[in-house]
Amino acid sequence: MRIRKIITLVDEARHEAGFAAEPPLRKVATAAVIGNPFAGRYQADLSSLVTASEALGREMSCIAVEAMGDYPIQSYGKAAIIGLAGEQEHGVALLTTVFGNVIRDAVGGGIAWISSFTKRAAAGSMIDIPLAHKDALYVRSHYDGVSVMLPDAPLPDEIAIICAYANRGRLNHRVGGLAAADIKGVNGLI
Repeated sequence: MRIRKIITLVDEARHEAGFAAEPPLRKVATAAVIGNPFAGRYQADLSSLVTASEALGREMSCIAVEAMGDYPIQSYGKAAIIGLAGEQEHGVALLTTVFGNVIRDAVGGGIAWISSFTKRAAAGSMIDIPLAHKDALYVRSHYDGVSVMLPDAPLPDEIAIICAYANRGRLNHRVGGLAAADIKGVNGLI
């Protein structure tokens, strides 16, 4: 796939509600804006997008992990914005297990389901990428997200595919549930 541009956002929260965060909460999202080969027409077989997502995911996750710096990665998520000449299904095809496994591998593994979101939208639209703990989906402290706006993307015949990572749960989390320290790691849920 031809990549028109790659955009990386680093969001680091250091203070919340009067409390300093230690460590800070760093969220990174990397987006690759690619041409949509199926824009403006119906294509029954989307397997070429699924296949292409592996190389895209490898390049994007490498950039995102580097932007995380020395912070260990605990959460991940994925998303796609499909330009208006495409179908939502084109973005979904790019976010299957093929893409997911690559972004898992980039952080040394993870067994939890990867939260995702897709939508058709015009350039400059906002998207919220859901984040959840990489090893146990039921860790409430890590239910979070990162918002991304790409000023000039996607064009009608493009797709923006996005991977996102975070190093910890929300600042000052206090709604209970499974603690990250108590993950059993047996099924991706607990």
